[in-house]
Amino acid sequence: MSTYEDFPAELVTERLRLRRWVPSDAEQFRGLWFERDPRVPAARRIDAEGRPTIEDVRRWLVDNPLTAAPGLGLLAIELRDTGEFIGYCGLTVGQGSFDEPEIAYELAQRAHGHGYATEAARAVLEAAIRTGRHRLWATVREWNTPSFRVLEKLGFHRSDRIDEDVEHGNSIWMTRVLDPR
Repeated sequence: MSTYEDFPAELVTERLRLRRWVPSDAEQFRGLWFERDPRVPAARRIDAEGRPTIEDVRRWLVDNPLTAAPGLGLLAIELRDTGEFIGYCGLTVGQGSFDEPEIAYELAQRAHGHGYATEAARAVLEAAIRTGRHRLWATVREWNTPSFRVLEKLGFHRSDRIDEDVEHGNSIWMTRVLDPR
């Protein structure tokens, strides 16, 4: 495994602030689970018993599995003007690896269509370059056209890899080689 610079705990763009998670983000983060497309696997949606609960999510945030770690991390996204939580974006092992992580993002529906996902993902992409990484991956369900548009704007292209899933839609592997600065 290579050595990388730390992934920043905060990124600031023209309209957004990406920051470490705090326990008070739990309710808003859980709200994303309610909004997820019904084609998303059940394990990533609120179940019939209401899980994960706000307390479950708060516990995750307190235990810091989503916080910025050396080289990787998912950061909460808020609007700079108002401080309103609108989603998350960052780097995770996901389907990739520590050396070639996956970029991940999810925004509340009220934040769709404003270019926030592209703006946040561009900041994460630039931070990934500064960590010394050479490639990023993204996996996108074949039905998620908006996510493909975000990635294409950032220079990602489809690889030859597809994870077939008849029930939830195939996952298309997108990739981007990073140019060192």
